[in-house]
Amino acid sequence: MGKRRRVAERRKTRPAVLAGMIAVVLGGAGFGVYALYGGGASADERASGASGQRAVKTGPLTAAEVRTASTRFLTAWQQGQAARAAAGTDDPTAAAALLTGYTKDAHLRDVTLTPGAATGAKVPFSVKATVAYRNLSKPLAYDSALTVVRRRSDGQPVVGWHASVVHPDLEDGDTLVTGASGTPPVTALDRDGGKLTAAAYPSLGTVLDGLREKYGKTAGGKAGVELRVVRGKASQAAKLSDKTLVELSKGTPGTVKTTLSPTFQAAAERQVAAKQRASVVVVRPSTGEILAVANSGHGFNTAFQGSLAPGSTMKIVTSTMLFEKGLVTPDASHPCPKKYKLAGWTFHNDAGSEIKKGSFKLSFGASCNNAFINFAPKLSNSDLTKEAQQVYGLGMDNWAIGVPTFDGSVPVQSGAQMGASLIGQGGVRMNPLNMASVAATVDAGVFHQPYLVAPSVDGRTLAKAARTMSSKTQGELKEVMQYTAAYGTAAKAMAGLGPDYGAKTGSAEVDGQKKPNGWFTAYRGDLAAAGVVQAGGHGGDTAGPIVAALLKMGG
Repeated sequence: MGKRRRVAERRKTRPAVLAGMIAVVLGGAGFGVYALYGGGASADERASGASGQRAVKTGPLTAAEVRTASTRFLTAWQQGQAARAAAGTDDPTAAAALLTGYTKDAHLRDVTLTPGAATGAKVPFSVKATVAYRNLSKPLAYDSALTVVRRRSDGQPVVGWHASVVHPDLEDGDTLVTGASGTPPVTALDRDGGKLTAAAYPSLGTVLDGLREKYGKTAGGKAGVELRVVRGKASQAAKLSDKTLVELSKGTPGTVKTTLSPTFQAAAERQVAAKQRASVVVVRPSTGEILAVANSGHGFNTAFQGSLAPGSTMKIVTSTMLFEKGLVTPDASHPCPKKYKLAGWTFHNDAGSEIKKGSFKLSFGASCNNAFINFAPKLSNSDLTKEAQQVYGLGMDNWAIGVPTFDGSVPVQSGAQMGASLIGQGGVRMNPLNMASVAATVDAGVFHQPYLVAPSVDGRTLAKAARTMSSKTQGELKEVMQYTAAYGTAAKAMAGLGPDYGAKTGSAEVDGQKKPNGWFTAYRGDLAAAGVVQAGGHGGDTAGPIVAALLKMGG
């Protein structure tokens, strides 16, 4: 439970006094305070219409309104007046509960709030406090921010309430609690028995949190005392783990051994660090063991829990379905028109390309979209969903790898959305773990659920696919993926890694992004890997080098 990280003090400047206010000293805290309570109402607040009803204020907030509302809130919070502070928000009930818990449940005292310069309606502020529980105490320091809004009922400026105002790691519905951690810490080991830490492997912070939450109570450890974020229902539904903010006393950790390879993990960390918003996973096809997981951003485990359109890497699953149904073979002549109309939509290939005369293998290698979408009239709405679930074990929400994961989603869709799903758009959602498993399934010929902790550790049952692809289908898939790795869109990244290899690139358009998410999944020998670089561009150029570099380590 929780990240094993302490929040470092970030600012040591003197508290700022808000300009234009009457400054007074409150308990030595040095906080600039305006005389807001009693006699401080503005002319607008005192004014009322002829009917005796106050008009609802509208229009942009003035600097004075932002200053007044933010100061009122911060002053009351600093003084421990939770109800008064909450009254200055647009959700007094939720605010009062969390602000009361700040003192009562989180055991935070000596709170000092120092505002920074406002940017429009947003006011940053720093927080310093002491976590005091029984005979233990430690300092806490962090930065946060609030935004002033107009209250709907009367237009008065108030703080727009979200739990993140109290602490940036809080989601709405979460709480802060200090006490016995409930879940003892764990020492996670790699496959060789070495200790895994977030300091050595920054991407593993969320993974270590998940391991503690899953195995802390059964791994033989003893709980310590800590201030932590306790997740509410919404955060739990999003599979967010509790998070430790301050550790007052260390517990005695238990031990959990993982399948991670220190060599591959270190290499994966280096590869994603060179890109923004990059994620990668390496698995062993013959067993499902996860050898590495890395993200260039460390706050969310996109590699395991991301939910992104996988673009053309999904064409591996689509091709499996087409081969099994006997609708096409790798060498069959199959055109890829420049445009294709389906259910009122017109689909285009990348850069307006087309293949007038050529094999299906050529279209797969070139990732030509319409060579896949034009099969839609011959398919049922549920065909792709069934293929993903029954052969690749995707979208069943039953993977048990040892930490939280998103197991992919291929919903049943119709019309143009069904056509878009065939090329990894529409409602299809995946992450690098899912797509590494897809490449591994092709390589092995059978689905092995990926896992980070061996099932023998806790007796859990790994997910299984309902059926196995035929050897004929596996051969056809390997043929088109090998062609792609040797001559198609993956050739540049996979150069020199053949001949026992296969790959598929992908680019997924995302609304609001200038560049698509770049995907790449491949296998080589008894290794499979997949990666994504968000808003990076074509997969062969962005995620491809990351995946290929890791596969090259397999010899």
